[in-house]
Amino acid sequence: MSIKTLTPTLSVSPQVMPHQVAHLAASGFKSIICNLPDGECGRDQPGFDQIAAAAMASGMQAAYLPVVSGSAGPVEAAAFRDLLNSLPTPIVAFCRSGNRSTSLWSMSQMIRA
Repeated sequence: MSIKTLTPTLSVSPQVMPHQVAHLAASGFKSIICNLPDGECGRDQPGFDQIAAAAMASGMQAAYLPVVSGSAGPVEAAAFRDLLNSLPTPIVAFCRSGNRSTSLWSMSQMIRA
């Protein structure tokens, strides 16, 4: 799993699998944000419910903010910002490659609170 640190409280990653969530928790992450819509990557992709269950079992909080690739706008960026402000940190956000989550974070920094 390739994790990229954006800030001391936020990192991004490509697709997280349920069996990897315990490792994230052991690495110190307190929350996980899924920006990958269920089914976008095909039948092999775990649904958010599987990620959320693994997060709960590992003592992490999980949030689902699915964003279709290339369609993130101010509404999604504001929702991402709100999650960053409300979830326990540090947080790992993921999508198919990590780029969508990175873009959401970048856009969220330009929105007034």
